[in-house]
Amino acid sequence: QVNLTESGGDSVQPGGSLRLSCAAPTYTFSSGCMGWFRQAPGKEREGIAQIHTADRVTYYNSAVQGRFTISIDDARRTLYLQMDKLNPADTALYVCAAIKLTGECSELRADGFRYWGQGTQVTVSS
Repeated sequence: QVNLTESGGDSVQPGGSLRLSCAAPTYTFSSGCMGWFRQAPGKEREGIAQIHTADRVTYYNSAVQGRFTISIDDARRTLYLQMDKLNPADTALYVCAAIKLTGECSELRADGFRYWGQGTQVTVSS
């Protein structure tokens, strides 16, 4: 019922910026958490950021705190991840998730999310 489509991934040099989008045309972003996760080859999935849709409070992994910003554009039915000051450690497949109604957004966990996108690749290299 909720389809998620990521876009915006690219190859960029260290210090560069990207804005990832997660389009959800049938979702109103009115309840629960939405989040961004990333996974590099051979590594575990890592929670990056989450936003509580009701009050729009945001939470970040310490590895990206101060560099990444998660936000929602209700009119466009889109979740964003603005990424600045990128470094090679940020290289991964970035995936968005929607509608986590229980638990704490602040924990950045994947548990409970009902819908997932296919991901968009971010590569940071010099």
